[in-house]
Amino acid sequence: MKKEVSPSPSLKGVIRVPSDKSISQRAAIFALLHEGESRVLNYSPANDPQSTLKCVQDLGATIRQEGDELVITGTGRKGVHTPTKDIECDNSGTAMRLLSGVLVGAGITAKLCGDTSLTERPMKRIIEPLESMGAHILARNSGWPPLYISREDELNAINFELPIASAQLKSCILLAGLFGEIPTKVIETIPSRDHTERLLGLNIEMKDGKRIISSGLSDVIPAHNYTVPGDFSSASFWLVAGAISNDAEIVLEGVGLNPTRNAALHVLKEMGADITIFNQGSEGAEPIGDLLVKNSRLRAISIDPALIPNCIDELPILAVAMLYADGTSIISGASELRHKETDRIMAISNMLKAVGADFEERKDGVVINGDPNFEFEGAKFKSYHDHRIAMASAILALKGDKESVIKGAQHASVSYAEFWEDLESIRS
Repeated sequence: MKKEVSPSPSLKGVIRVPSDKSISQRAAIFALLHEGESRVLNYSPANDPQSTLKCVQDLGATIRQEGDELVITGTGRKGVHTPTKDIECDNSGTAMRLLSGVLVGAGITAKLCGDTSLTERPMKRIIEPLESMGAHILARNSGWPPLYISREDELNAINFELPIASAQLKSCILLAGLFGEIPTKVIETIPSRDHTERLLGLNIEMKDGKRIISSGLSDVIPAHNYTVPGDFSSASFWLVAGAISNDAEIVLEGVGLNPTRNAALHVLKEMGADITIFNQGSEGAEPIGDLLVKNSRLRAISIDPALIPNCIDELPILAVAMLYADGTSIISGASELRHKETDRIMAISNMLKAVGADFEERKDGVVINGDPNFEFEGAKFKSYHDHRIAMASAILALKGDKESVIKGAQHASVSYAEFWEDLESIRS
């Protein structure tokens, strides 16, 4: 699908961003492991969380909708079913990586499949530690989906030091550990998203970094009864849109403000973005609040590589902010971007190239020479089948002198089904 986006000098209105994908998917998987009912409000309708729901149904969960509540009846750890067919994760790397841990822990034999994009995402990072826990995993070229998973021997507890800051890898090992009699420990020296340990209430030791502990004896899987917060990654597109607009006042309601997820908020504030947080509270184990962004004068920034894991998904839209910042901005230490739904460093570079930006692509990031007064005529953008590139291109298109076209615009629905409607709602 092609989408035409015309310039908009003014952006004003109120948006309730879609529910958090990461938390929604975890809610479904953790509810499977709880023996009994969980009631989840605001479960994400996006493609990936819906795929995860089908996966947990294949493993024995029953799901029904009661008004605004999604009711998931889980099997408990001892009741996870052996599926009668391949488990189709579609485009969800979260589903594939987290469910790999569940299958290994439960001793279930199954095949995890994915779409063309998911089959190009690396899985060796989870295969090696899971095999050390006793799993047998066959994968394409030893490291790529589909994954054939089984475990014949006893589950081994491990002390696993994360080689990279990855919440999916961390969660995979912790979920496998939930089935063991001896505690498994994941050692994290560089922070990554902490939804798993928050939502499961896992024990944490602060010793030589953060040690998260899971076991089948000491950990009770709670019912997951809460409202899923608004997705901060989705909110980030409107934060940048408002900051770079000539005239903007956008309110974003009920946004998740987990400190391991919102580094982009601090990056934008350091760049000079006029962002106010109000109506702060919490939902379950997650902090939430409303955000107000106004048009701003941005300055360049070099993002600390230590912050990259905390804002990895927001880097495409932060690159747009950098294009309209005064001076030279640098993204480095972000080689993980090359292993997302597409090679996002390449995709960001081609997005910038489409408007004639002054930038340099590097192996692990990009250098952008920004200008608050940067101008370009209408451009032709490609989404590369990547939702974040599609949406970042749309926000950039608002700054053009003429209409721009985004090819593959439908991929925004992977995380934000109503993105295009919300975009129209704030145009003046």
